[in-house]
Amino acid sequence: MPMAADDIVDAITTALPGAEVEMRDLAGDNDHWAAKVTAPQFAGKSRVQQHKMVYDALGGRMGGELHALQLTTQAPN
Repeated sequence: MPMAADDIVDAITTALPGAEVEMRDLAGDNDHWAAKVTAPQFAGKSRVQQHKMVYDALGGRMGGELHALQLTTQAPN
């Protein structure tokens, strides 16, 4: 079963309090997502470190319950 947008947002915001997450369904199938994550925890981190923090927040769901995630991350301005 695909992972719903609300579940993705909940996982990210639980692990990264204060994060803002914008979700977009790329294929209309509830299985291919784009997420833009803005989180204060990203300040001073490289893009790779930021992405790792999001993947860690999703646990082992990437590649299984969550098939595809196009990820954009940034620290707040």
